[in-house]
Amino acid sequence: MSLDRVNPAALSPATGFSHAVVATGSRVVFLAGQTALDADGKVVGATLPEQFRTALTNLLAALAAAGGSPGDLARVTVYATDVAAYREQARELGSIWRELAGRDYPAMAVIGVVRLWDSEALVELDGFAVLE
Repeated sequence: MSLDRVNPAALSPATGFSHAVVATGSRVVFLAGQTALDADGKVVGATLPEQFRTALTNLLAALAAAGGSPGDLARVTVYATDVAAYREQARELGSIWRELAGRDYPAMAVIGVVRLWDSEALVELDGFAVLE
């Protein structure tokens, strides 16, 4: 399996994401949206960084259960109920990402939403990975 991250010089610098990811492998794992739910199905964390950490941990746990690792992520979409707050806290969120998932960034997008399934949820992450 290989993921080749492509960041053309003609585009703005990719910070915390890759502009394109070319995936070659034999298995694709589609990851359902993960919020900051604990094992009892309750949203934990009052702040965006707290919830982001739990949501990313949950996404990576689902990926690991399917046999993958953070470096296998080809695409992640972040759904945020407050994009302005996400931008303001991007440095801290990026630090959490690097701590849990490393620096091999997938193609990513942040999409603003009115609300998520659980009204207390501030952020949700989904994506897909390519495994060998």
